Amino acid sequence: MTDHLFRFGVVAGYAPTAEAWTGLARRAEGLGYATLLVPDTLGTFSPFAAAAVAASATTTLRVGTYVLSAPNRTPAAVAWEVQTLRTLSGDRFELGLGAGRPDAEQDAAVLGVRFGTPSERIERLAETIDAVKDVPILVAAAGTRLLRLAAEKADTVAIGVPPHYTEAQVAAKLDELYELAGDRFQRLELAMNLAAAGGEPPAWLTARLGSIGPDATGVLTGTADEMADVLRRRRDELGISYVSVNAQFLDNFAPVVERLAGT
Repeated sequence: MTDHLFRFGVVAGYAPTAEAWTGLARRAEGLGYATLLVPDTLGTFSPFAAAAVAASATTTLRVGTYVLSAPNRTPAAVAWEVQTLRTLSGDRFELGLGAGRPDAEQDAAVLGVRFGTPSERIERLAETIDAVKDVPILVAAAGTRLLRLAAEKADTVAIGVPPHYTEAQVAAKLDELYELAGDRFQRLELAMNLAAAGGEPPAWLTARLGSIGPDATGVLTGTADEMADVLRRRRDELGISYVSVNAQFLDNFAPVVERLAGT
């Protein structure tokens, strides 16, 4: 059980025009989403620039990264960008950090930066957190070393597991986080991302993952009431209160946001 209220985010990294991007931000705001979150890949927009434009087009929507690859930037560079965005967004920026997804090493090579070993990447992540002051920090974590760092330093912990992971598998990660965080655990906001929501899983997702079981935590199906009931139960049983969704499903998921946001 958690005292955290539900909030919801949209994960989006690209639009064909500036008007489409700002329109997406305004639509997310109008539908009650709390955040617009931008991934960090060379196949999507530059996250800081995209977040700044989204913030300028909205008034209450918070913007953030989901998640910034800490090995691909120096801590000082991240702190500079964050301070700028905090000011220009009216303090509506949230920093999401990770130690780098598998494809981030290829991005690092293109950018001309050293990706580093797993231990070096986690150290860089810790240094980046320490360099950033007074901004909400989300850390995406799944392995023990990242969970320990998140337990010590994050405000929000996103459980970074594949969409097909079951609730039992997620619960095992959260049990580990509980042991690592100790008294700090109750203060942590717990987050998960939905790769798909509403209707059957899309073909591109099943092609990538194969068969997706009915208890997959990263895919939510059913009516709005059924999806809302699942999320209420997950908050009660797992403590997950912050849920983001792929922007492709922004409208499908909006009725759930309307039912649960802020409750």
